[in-house]
Amino acid sequence: MSYKSVYEAWKKNPTEFWKNQSKEISWYEPADKILDDSRKPFYNWFTGGSINACYNCVDRHIENGRGEDIAIIYDSAMCEKVRKISYSELRKDVAKLAGALKEKGIKKGDRVIIYMPMIPEAVIAMLACARLGAIHSVVFGGFAASELAVRIDDCNAKAIVAGSCGLEPGKVVPYKPLLDEAISLSEHKPDFCVVYQRDELRAKLTEGRDFDWLELVSKAEQADCVPVKGEDPLYILYTSGTTGQPKGVIRPVGGHLVSLNWTMKNFYDVNPGEVFWAASDVGWVVGHSYIVYAPLVSGTTSVLFEGKPVGTPDAGTFWRVISDHNVVSLFTAPTAFRAIKRADPKGDFLKNYNLSNLRTLFLAGERADPDTINWAKDLLKIPVIDHWWQTESGHVMIGNPWGIEQMDIKVGSPSVPIPGFEIDVLDDRGNILPPNQLGSIAIRLPLAPGALPSLWKADERYLSAYLSKFPGYYETGDAGLKDEDGYMYIMARTDDVINVAGHRLSTGAMEEILADHKDVAECAVVGISDELKGQVPLGLVCLTDGVNRPESEVKEELVQMVRDRLGPVAFFKQALIINRLPKTRSGKILRSTVCKIADGEKFKMPATIDDPLILDEIKEALATIGYPKN
Repeated sequence: MSYKSVYEAWKKNPTEFWKNQSKEISWYEPADKILDDSRKPFYNWFTGGSINACYNCVDRHIENGRGEDIAIIYDSAMCEKVRKISYSELRKDVAKLAGALKEKGIKKGDRVIIYMPMIPEAVIAMLACARLGAIHSVVFGGFAASELAVRIDDCNAKAIVAGSCGLEPGKVVPYKPLLDEAISLSEHKPDFCVVYQRDELRAKLTEGRDFDWLELVSKAEQADCVPVKGEDPLYILYTSGTTGQPKGVIRPVGGHLVSLNWTMKNFYDVNPGEVFWAASDVGWVVGHSYIVYAPLVSGTTSVLFEGKPVGTPDAGTFWRVISDHNVVSLFTAPTAFRAIKRADPKGDFLKNYNLSNLRTLFLAGERADPDTINWAKDLLKIPVIDHWWQTESGHVMIGNPWGIEQMDIKVGSPSVPIPGFEIDVLDDRGNILPPNQLGSIAIRLPLAPGALPSLWKADERYLSAYLSKFPGYYETGDAGLKDEDGYMYIMARTDDVINVAGHRLSTGAMEEILADHKDVAECAVVGISDELKGQVPLGLVCLTDGVNRPESEVKEELVQMVRDRLGPVAFFKQALIINRLPKTRSGKILRSTVCKIADGEKFKMPATIDDPLILDEIKEALATIGYPKN
């Protein structure tokens, strides 16, 4: 079996290909239609079928005699705790919470927000919602109250399941005050909240609205799985948009389970019973897909890690987890390895651990720079495989399908399109470009099962954001090229979403916050290359005439404003006060030119620039804070 033969088989008959893959999971009733294309360009996979995600991820493994096998290994470097959870234990915990939610009125189709740290209860909450056919929406634990409020309103959450706190190196992050503030800000009010009280910080509960997790489940009956349609949403996951208003990506349950199950063996080359570790967070798409649903649906043991690659306690933490739990495959963001490399450039910590079981390292979430890839490969003596996908797709779109064929690795390329995705590089008019020419990365419709069929309550926004520019294609928002061997290269974003340590963040949202400051006349936020984080945001700020207080005070306030509203994940730490912004004659800010100056790259003077002299002013201003670095 070769990649080419599998890809061509899919391309020749996509519905037959995915029909065969759908037989690998359990259905109450098979789909009436594998692909429903009656509402083009809206497509739905496995319509009419009846299925439950929790049953596929938990119950069926127990019924197949694997109840005592380990489903989840929870390893917390923050509180030095390890807990191994069997499928039988997991089912009991999930069914009890599902029963408690059911008794409080949660039913099929209701939306439940999950606002949790990296603890087993986060996974249990997700699966409990899936068990009832409720739609979960996980929000990154510690995300700012204003952002949480937007999500409460957008999905009309009937309930919120939250942790009392999260743990960061050297500090406890209270979640409950953020939750309370979010509910006070939101127009829609949830019926109730369930709070899991951590020992590190117990939260004060609001009487009549908040309920203690342990007390609630202690009285609950175990709930059975509720069948849902194959095309029904499993979850909503909000992703940043250029306007700052998040987009609610819908994940259809049937297609998602089919595709994820296929990727675990065919792409990641991991077998049932082996240990797989996606070092991410359940608040992001990688956590949804490859901490929770993909490993569990395929019967793979998943590591749930609470900690950091360095500082908890040192740069050997990843090696310890791999050694302790016999991890065969690690999936993380390049920024994690940049942090390890920075703290331990010679890899001395590795000598203390046995990584003989580790077969592969997969990287995604941001561009994997050749230096990081080669450092990891030389240190670990295993293949380092870059791959590329998006929140919208839910699983890999471009990669080296290690379970089908171990193809040549070209450093700098995530490799080739995966079955389910026919990918072209287009010019601005939608023409397919020849090899090695830079253009827009676009994917022919329909997308693979499990990819977004639309946005939550926003069909028109889905059409305008993804399908309007190139008819018949999904626009990825990335620019890149394809070489003569069919390998893809992702070069840059084509919008203003920046990538900080694998987290996609909207510069537009940050600009809105800066513009709220009383002393700010206008501003722009750009993403500057960073050796550790991939990109970091930099604010360019013009003050209102007459402001005569110290600039340092204004900068501190701006940094704090972004932290308060977006949270520390934005990593906004620098604001540069300048006299004017570089613009075109039509008033558009030349963000990409500023980025190139800051990164020390060559740039062409934009033909439409209003005043070319301003770029010298920007160079001088950037130099005062150390840019460019090289």
